Amino acid sequence: MGADPLEETPPLSVRAFFGLPVPEPQRRQLEPYLAACGAKVPEFRWVPASNLHLTVRFIGSVERSVVDGIAYRLAERPLAGFGLELGEVGKFKHGPLVRVVWLQVRAGAEQARELAALVEAECVRAGLAAEARPFQPHLTLARARARGGAILPSLPAPPDLPPWRADQLILYRSHLGRGGAVYEPIRSLRLS
Repeated sequence: MGADPLEETPPLSVRAFFGLPVPEPQRRQLEPYLAACGAKVPEFRWVPASNLHLTVRFIGSVERSVVDGIAYRLAERPLAGFGLELGEVGKFKHGPLVRVVWLQVRAGAEQARELAALVEAECVRAGLAAEARPFQPHLTLARARARGGAILPSLPAPPDLPPWRADQLILYRSHLGRGGAVYEPIRSLRLS
């Protein structure tokens, strides 16, 4: 008699992260800006407007049960909503080369850090390695195509986006493909 094939199936693995979604009106305003930047600076992969979010905690590839457990425990906690407003363009650099282009969080940064600390604590409690770097709230706009980074010419000023209320934390699944990543919401946690 052979082994049960269900017992041999490896646990379902997902590439996941927690993030704060950018509302549709702000995404619509950023879409032409991203297109203009992409035309001017093709050395960077510009994020499609549909994928815009503020990453709270990138998890990576783990068993689905791990992220489900983290989300369940977070849902049991009182998570506070807060106002968010984006500001100027920023860069993560490696020497003179830029690796990531982003928008700063002008308002709501401290509350975003507090939320990230709660998520981080639950990730560590679930057995994930602690983040090595402190959380810096930002909205990623582009990543350099070259692994080490690229020279970034001056960019046009970003649109003046209206502030919004962060009222949900989303657990996303990231599907990688030739056309770039596609983000699928797995679970939404209400921020009251």
